[in-house]
Amino acid sequence: MGSQNNAAPVYEALLFTLRQIFCMSLVYQIKEAAAAQLNKVYGKNLSAESITVNETKPEFEGDYTIVLFSLLKPLGKSPDVLGKELGEALMQQYPELVTDYNLIKGFLNLTLSDAAVQSFLRTPVDALNTSLPQAKRIIVEYSSPNTNKPLHLGHLRNIFLGWSMAEILKACGHDVFKTCIVNDRGIHICKSMIAWKKFGNGATPKSTGTKGDHLVGEYYVQFNNALKKEVDALIAQGKSKEEAEKEAPVMQEAAQMLRDWEGGDPAVMDLWKAMNSWVYAGFDETYKRIGADFQKTYYESETYLLGKVFVQQGLDAGVLYKKEDGSVWIDLTADGLDEKLLLRRDGTSVYITQDLGLAQKKYEDFPYDESIYVIGDEQNYHMKVLQLILQKLQLPYAQGVHHLSYGMVELPTGRMKSREGTVVDADDIVAEMVKVAAEHTAALGKVEGFTDDELKNLYETIGLGALKFFLLRVDPKKKMIFNPEESIDFHGFTGAFVQYTYARIQSMLRKAGFESNQYAVSSIHLEKLEKQLLLHLDRYPAAVQQAATEHNPSVVALYVFNLARLFNSFYNQHSVLNAESEKKKTLRLHISGLTGEVIKKGMALLGIQVPERM
Repeated sequence: MGSQNNAAPVYEALLFTLRQIFCMSLVYQIKEAAAAQLNKVYGKNLSAESITVNETKPEFEGDYTIVLFSLLKPLGKSPDVLGKELGEALMQQYPELVTDYNLIKGFLNLTLSDAAVQSFLRTPVDALNTSLPQAKRIIVEYSSPNTNKPLHLGHLRNIFLGWSMAEILKACGHDVFKTCIVNDRGIHICKSMIAWKKFGNGATPKSTGTKGDHLVGEYYVQFNNALKKEVDALIAQGKSKEEAEKEAPVMQEAAQMLRDWEGGDPAVMDLWKAMNSWVYAGFDETYKRIGADFQKTYYESETYLLGKVFVQQGLDAGVLYKKEDGSVWIDLTADGLDEKLLLRRDGTSVYITQDLGLAQKKYEDFPYDESIYVIGDEQNYHMKVLQLILQKLQLPYAQGVHHLSYGMVELPTGRMKSREGTVVDADDIVAEMVKVAAEHTAALGKVEGFTDDELKNLYETIGLGALKFFLLRVDPKKKMIFNPEESIDFHGFTGAFVQYTYARIQSMLRKAGFESNQYAVSSIHLEKLEKQLLLHLDRYPAAVQQAATEHNPSVVALYVFNLARLFNSFYNQHSVLNAESEKKKTLRLHISGLTGEVIKKGMALLGIQVPERM
């Protein structure tokens, strides 16, 4: 490989050996080895991170591929020459790692030694290093419900995305804070309050036996039913639809209540506090069941006046401008958007104004490097505007604002509509999933030997797991259709399939009396599926890091599913407990044990428990 630099430090080989022992990732070992050789030969200072290593495509021979193109210019070599020199050097200098190579048009395909692949088994799963190089302080804002209705299926996708994203970021070494902003003011809140006054007859969650958020949600629907009747009557009298909606008596009452609320009317405030307390109690019950939590909850009633200070700052800096009627705007046409109102002519703020204030408030509470907003894609434009205004105001946290945009969840029957009462409540869908889990599990005959309490916990675990996995397995940016029956198939791309695989592994390990301990690497030959399974296990840290970088929990969901699928292929083709030799049995038990641990660890990042038996 060209001229060798014999003056390389003596400890280089030792350092690599130590890293090989303590660093779990085979990919990182390849990067380190490649960088070390290139630097030694060419006198460069390439970092391991500058070396791109991918999985070798199935149609080519090899396990991992070094992409050479980014190295050609700095090293002044052609792909063929560089690939041959590096391939030969890796085989000569690191025979314990690389046993063969082939070169395909700038791609150096490496075959790893069986011993190197087996060495992955020597480190406990808790030592798997998923940390990214630079730790950050990150806020993840999710859920963000309204207090006029219960949480629904769309909220569940939001909550699961936010919670999982926070846990994945934690796993990558970041300091993460979970927050929530509750929309507890505005005309929509007053609609539920007016309906309760007109039709409630003093009903409370206690008197009706109804969960508080469900009770308030019923009155939101009743308001819109009453509004529709009044609008239809006014239209019949010759009014336009727009006129009728403004002049409808029940809408007039709601508008007056909003003015009374903003004026601090004691009776209105008391009712508002009472009904909101019912909703919060309902939310808390749901959050507890599905495993959501927050470091801090913000309320719009406390933040809606924030942000006005930025208006004056923006005017002084010439970023904002005032129209003749006194309203304040920002012109974003040069950025491909339009003009955006920030302050009405009467001096009242709009949503974007309070969002500016809340961004500042969150920064004061949790000085962050990055602030992730988990918000549906119908707010894409709003979030672009928010980011642009923060940047133009030159606020220190502006560049850290990130919108984790996600598509809506639809039902097989179409879109949900809360005002028409066609929304699937979160509590109802969770109950349905647990019911379906019970039916499927019983049908498969997998309930023998369980106590009633154990069965109850098992159905809850399977049902919630199926729900979370189904909503997280899809790239957030894509819309999705939710089907309860499909989500709980024990043989499909589901959480239940992954859970069943884990339970199968644990059953086998119990039968073998297996206890995880240090694996003694031997020269035993690896079968194709054994090697594939170990290589996939080795890629777990990379999958977690990719999910964190892309803000996409579906990467982890797909990883654990593929791991479960690969294990089942391995299990069906190779006997574990009746292996052809004791060495093979030991190897396969360790592979199975590690597979189970990684499945458990990966599913935990999605908020999903795995049962020890099912």
